[in-house]
Amino acid sequence: MRKLLDPQTGSEVQARDTRGGDFFYRFHYQLQMPYPWGRWLATSAAMVMFVALITGIIIHKKVFKEFFTFRPRKGQRSWLDGHNALGVLVLPFHLMITYSSLVIFMSMVMPASILSQYDTVQAFYREAYPTPEMLKREGKPAPLVALAPLVNAANAKWDSGQVGRVIVNNPGDSTATVLLTRDDKGSIVPDRGGALTFSGASGALLNEVPERPVALLISSGMYGLHVGHFAEPLLRWMYFIFGVAGTAMIGTGLVMWLGKRQLKHAKTGVLPLELRLVEVLNIASMPGLMIAVASFFWANRLLPSGFTGRADWEVSVFFTCWALSVVHALVRKGRSAWREQLGLGAVLFAGLPLLDLLTSGRYLLGSLMSGSWVMTAFDLTALVTGLFLGWAALKFKALPAAETARVALQAIPRESH
Repeated sequence: MRKLLDPQTGSEVQARDTRGGDFFYRFHYQLQMPYPWGRWLATSAAMVMFVALITGIIIHKKVFKEFFTFRPRKGQRSWLDGHNALGVLVLPFHLMITYSSLVIFMSMVMPASILSQYDTVQAFYREAYPTPEMLKREGKPAPLVALAPLVNAANAKWDSGQVGRVIVNNPGDSTATVLLTRDDKGSIVPDRGGALTFSGASGALLNEVPERPVALLISSGMYGLHVGHFAEPLLRWMYFIFGVAGTAMIGTGLVMWLGKRQLKHAKTGVLPLELRLVEVLNIASMPGLMIAVASFFWANRLLPSGFTGRADWEVSVFFTCWALSVVHALVRKGRSAWREQLGLGAVLFAGLPLLDLLTSGRYLLGSLMSGSWVMTAFDLTALVTGLFLGWAALKFKALPAAETARVALQAIPRESH
């Protein structure tokens, strides 16, 4: 049984059933697939991206010159300049994110070195991350000692971090134990080890898990860099901005790749099946995904709090809207599909602050005045995202034939890659 408690008062917090941000966190490395297939697919994609980054550095000899080159309103040239600038801007971040993700799952994708020394991967983890043995319940009643002195003793013993979790086994029995684990989320290395086990009856120290060896600390540091729990608000915003820039880099690359090949069929106006498939996937994976994300947030507010299976319905809404974006991209071709999906995404995101006001009574100005910075940042980000998608939708207005020909002439196929 799990309960959410207010850290200040200790009273239970009655929160609505939701998957919230945890869904997106797990989806980004499990892809809503059974273990371990989603992790394998995500890790394979990370490996491909890491190789692409390394080879891209080798290929681009004028990488820094390209960063300072941008020619607006030049058709394919502008897309290429933007793609290059975004790629150079966030290159160190991408190298760190992709490499650290490979380190996180290295025992899954490269278990050979472990299996050469251990019978199973689990045996390695049992030795590398030892856990105190639980005592069997004896049935002799004994009061539980006060937990506060044990927490203070643990905090005083550790050089860094503080108690992050308190686990009481066999409460009310003479064999009761209190396990205190260290939380170093304020550090780049979040898992240093050093758990302490006390007797729940006497308060005596029974067991101490030593600090992790250097190799495991390095691995933990890579994990810490990847998730960024140590980061202060400014650095977290940089994580977010660099992530958005990386998404834009990939998006511009997809648009350029398809646009270059569409020019060859501009006269007939008919795309081969494979290019039409790429076009549909591009639309569904960019504006379509944005619609799905916004729909998830709308479902979070519109589904009744007592609705059975509410959290699962949020996920169902996400995938249903994403699937509908694929159908729409199949029915509506080219710029029309882009414009309509971008427009819908703009309405959904820009409407989130208003939806929040109507369903919870919370509004942007009120959050700002009360110092609720998380809600303020969310509403402002949603509003800015909606405005950007609306601006992009206007850019995808239908072009007359003469304008289409002019844009085609501006494309420089030899520079596209």
